[in-house]
Amino acid sequence: MRHVAQPGMRSVKTLGFPAFMMEQDSKLAAMPVAAPVAVALGWKRPLLVVLVLAAASVGGGYWWLHRPPGLPLGIAFGNGRLEADEIDIDTKFAGRVARLDVDEGDVVVAGQVVGLMDSQDLEASLGQARALVLQAEHTVQQAMAALAQQRTVVVLARQQLDRSTTLARTGFETRETVDTRQQALAGALQTVNADIAAAGAAAQALVAAQQEVVLGQVNIGYNTLVAPRAGTIEYRIAHAGEVLPAGGKLFTLLDRGNVYMDVFLSTRDAGRALIGAPARIVLDAYPDRPIEAAVSYVAAQAQFTPKTVETKDERDSLMFRVRVRIAPAVLAALATPVKSGLPGLAYVRTDATTVWPAALQGQPAK
Repeated sequence: MRHVAQPGMRSVKTLGFPAFMMEQDSKLAAMPVAAPVAVALGWKRPLLVVLVLAAASVGGGYWWLHRPPGLPLGIAFGNGRLEADEIDIDTKFAGRVARLDVDEGDVVVAGQVVGLMDSQDLEASLGQARALVLQAEHTVQQAMAALAQQRTVVVLARQQLDRSTTLARTGFETRETVDTRQQALAGALQTVNADIAAAGAAAQALVAAQQEVVLGQVNIGYNTLVAPRAGTIEYRIAHAGEVLPAGGKLFTLLDRGNVYMDVFLSTRDAGRALIGAPARIVLDAYPDRPIEAAVSYVAAQAQFTPKTVETKDERDSLMFRVRVRIAPAVLAALATPVKSGLPGLAYVRTDATTVWPAALQGQPAK
């Protein structure tokens, strides 16, 4: 039976199997492929738009919540972190830590005992110094007694000399006896002077021994560690029982009486910020509780600027560090104690005629 090729078709026998496959591949390659890609991207584009809008909404909301209030002319602001001076509580002498009375986070007052060092060696030295005081007191007593005795000798020698002088005028005493009496009186006076010097030396030795006692008491007092200022214990470095060298650190104290925030203001604003100028600090944690403060420091040199500034545009871009400090009385009146490290904004009034806006007035301490 003979196969007859239909019109428009080629015989497989004529083309061969490889040629037929190549023809099919060429037809597939000629088909359009844009439609599937368009279908694949079609559902992603709305998603990208939604994501962009959501990010914009979140960013706009964050800006709206954290935006600074509308400020009139004459008030400058900058962002910073609340800081307090750190005071190290150290040992003066090498020794063993006997006791620690506070821990991290504890609030202490000035003069409060925070720890105690072992002072047995110093107490032994103090006992020795007290014994030397007693010995020096006895030496002083002996010297005073010898001085008093020698003064009686002087009185007797003077009386004998007077009698011999009177008798020598009438011929009942020889001149030799008078000279002898005179030499005895001179010797007694010299001995009195020596006894006076010895008594003075003994008195000075007593004072030195007494000062040794005082020194021992002072040194023992240094082993009782106290808080020099009111504040919060930030770090506890040592433990009870540890042996520390002289100057070994036990605690780091945050001074609650010196809390401030450093901000950077432009040349124009920093130039108008005067020492003592009123300021406000608004912490991110308490945005509705502005804290009264004042400018305590303005840097004399700009920060983050080239050494040589020649144009006005460059001068306008200079930034100066300004410190805004909270008065201790204001800190004591705060309903919520402030913590070091809290971020916020500091507002400085650069014009004395400017009135604080409503958001920065009221009762800042509450």
